[in-house]
Amino acid sequence: MEANELKDLRELVEFLKDNKIAEFDLERGDLKVRIKFTGAPAPAAIDYSQLASLLPQQAAATTPVASAPSAAAAPAAEAPAENVHEVKSPIVGTFYESSAPGAAPFVKPGDQVEVGQVICIVEAMKLMNEIESDVAGEVVRRIAANGQPVEYGQPLFAIKPR
Repeated sequence: MEANELKDLRELVEFLKDNKIAEFDLERGDLKVRIKFTGAPAPAAIDYSQLASLLPQQAAATTPVASAPSAAAAPAAEAPAENVHEVKSPIVGTFYESSAPGAAPFVKPGDQVEVGQVICIVEAMKLMNEIESDVAGEVVRRIAANGQPVEYGQPLFAIKPR
């Protein structure tokens, strides 16, 4: 890596830290960079035009990825076991395992669920969206962290189908 590229990388790391971005991917030609901060706070809204001015050559090839703190993301990084179906978030929002703070979770590992059974809530734009199981079976694990942001397509639960 050349000195000017190293300088750009250092500036990028500082930019990510200043804007509380927990995870960032960059692909440019055969160069691939993944930056992930452990114990990072929840992601903040950023002005991507600042990123474009910081690294104009790389801006078109960047893929920022906002993520929950690494402790919550660790289970999602595990490879899914065989015969396990992942229920994924249909929207971007905040994951809640229960209907109200302090209430019992909709489901927990070991519970049997049916198709169409409400298993969690994803709040998006002040609307509480009930997420239903799309498979009948046993809940193996909860992947998403309660009260944390989730992305479209992010796994929420692992269910062993019947």
